[in-house]
Amino acid sequence: MKRGLNIFLVIIVLIFLWQICYWSGIFPQIMFPSIGDIGQALIKGIKQDDLLASIIFSLRLIGTGLVIGIFLGFMFSALAILSKHFCMVYEAIIILFDPLPGVALLPLAILWFGTGEMTTVFIIVHSVLWPISRSVIDGFRSTPAIYIEYGLNMGLSKARLITDIYIPASLPSIISGLKVGWARAWRALISAEMIFGVSGAVGGLGWFIYIKRYQMDTAGTFAALVVIMVIGLIVEHVLFASLEKSTIRKWGMIQHE
Repeated sequence: MKRGLNIFLVIIVLIFLWQICYWSGIFPQIMFPSIGDIGQALIKGIKQDDLLASIIFSLRLIGTGLVIGIFLGFMFSALAILSKHFCMVYEAIIILFDPLPGVALLPLAILWFGTGEMTTVFIIVHSVLWPISRSVIDGFRSTPAIYIEYGLNMGLSKARLITDIYIPASLPSIISGLKVGWARAWRALISAEMIFGVSGAVGGLGWFIYIKRYQMDTAGTFAALVVIMVIGLIVEHVLFASLEKSTIRKWGMIQHE
């Protein structure tokens, strides 16, 4: 509740400062619309401009990319812990590909997969896979040796050692990696949608922003940005907060705020 109250107060202050800047007339209205104009643009986007369809489309794509990226990240990280030779190769791959922005791979992805949904999913998987792999491998390596010895003494198989020992002991690092992967996936998704536009019958939030910018509808652009921030707040302070509360906070693995 304290974190939620702090966020609420920050939002109120930002809205107040924004409105003061609008009233001051320092910036042209086309550059700095009022809060009321942004609210009206948000309502108009939902009622007339298929904003809800764009939100659902983007969430479906990012969900698909996240599931694939997380699965591959855990699978390759588990193999890296179980095999030193694979670990050396995979860590070299992470070092090579992690710094590459997803947008830089878009031309190649379009050549390989066309301008459909598969290209966007590929860019999201690329943006998610490497930070999650780093966090999972670092978390596995920081697992206390006594936990591993305990699992071996119990006769756990390699698979059970990963699921019953490594993953629970590495959850703080894993959740941190998931947060980074989620943020990078959002940026990759919006960038990809803004560059090659609509895929299928409807475009995502990135395409919605691009259209509003082309129409010089600044209020509509800010309305879409507000939607992105709201979704981010929900994921961060509902989904991830619930996951932390039911696991690492409950188990005393991190300090309570």
